[in-house]
Amino acid sequence: MTKVKITQTKSRIGSNKRQKATLDALGLKKLNATVEQEKTPQIEGMIRKVRHLVKIEEL
Repeated sequence: MTKVKITQTKSRIGSNKRQKATLDALGLKKLNATVEQEKTPQIEGMIRKVRHLVKIEEL
């Protein structure tokens, strides 16, 4: 599987509870935090829900 590097670029303030929970599930707790995740359909779905708050790079 390929890996994806996810960086939170925008603040979670003003986001709804589900978007905040999705960021938490991805492992993003602070602004400019970066995590690496396996590229699975579940992770891709979570990224789609918060794509306006994050930046994605394929590794």
